[in-house]
Formats: sequence, C-alpha cells, structure tokens
Amino acid sequence: QVQLVESGGGLVQAGGSLRLSCAVSGRMFNTNVMAWFRQASGKEREFVAAITWRVGNAYYADSMKGRFVISRDNTKNTVSLQMNSLKPEDTAVYYCAARAGGITRSSPEYDFWGQGTQVTVSS
Repeated sequence: QVQLVESGGGLVQAGGSLRLSCAVSGRMFNTNVMAWFRQASGKEREFVAAITWRVGNAYYADSMKGRFVISRDNTKNTVSLQMNSLKPEDTAVYYCAARAGGITRSSPEYDFWGQGTQVTVSS
C-alpha cells in the first residue's frame, strides 16, 4: 500500500510560479512510475507529467513542456512539480499518482492517488 499526500497549492497571478510536492510513504518496491494529473471544474482528469521512480526519466504532456518540471528525490521520498509561467487555464486540482507498471498518460492505469491540492491562477 502506497500513501500520497500533495501540498504546495495556492493562489497566484498569471505568469507566476508554484512548486507542488507529493510525500510518498508505504510499500514502494512495486512502484515504478509517479505522475501528476490535474482536473479543472467540469472537465475530465488530464495528464500533466510522469517520472520513473528509480532512474528519474521524465515525460510531459505537450502543453506543459517548457513550463512545468517534474522531479523526484528518492532519499526524501518526494515527487515535485515546478510550475512556471502559469496561466488561468492551469487552474485545477492537482493530483499525485503512482503505479507499478510503466509510463502511461491514462489515469485509470494508476493504482494510488493523493487527495489533491488546489491551484488557482488569477488573471
């Protein structure tokens, strides 16, 4: 069982930055990939970025490339999402997720989820 707890959300102006963190605990030996998803009000959950836990290879949705950076610290059991040049359309609840399989952008494939943290970008 893996537990995920997100933090770092808040209210920022357009063009600003936020850094989200996900604290990971529990049995990690079968966890290969960590990811960030987001879900805006009235919209379906959207893939943001993913990273392999052991090696740290990162993957991004096309719309996030150059703006967001995912990273992980194995010694601290954390996964982070640095978000820059934020836009009002980035407003959403951001979720941390984990799975035993390989990289995928499909949310139903992930096994564990955090409770989410709200990010609001004002214009």
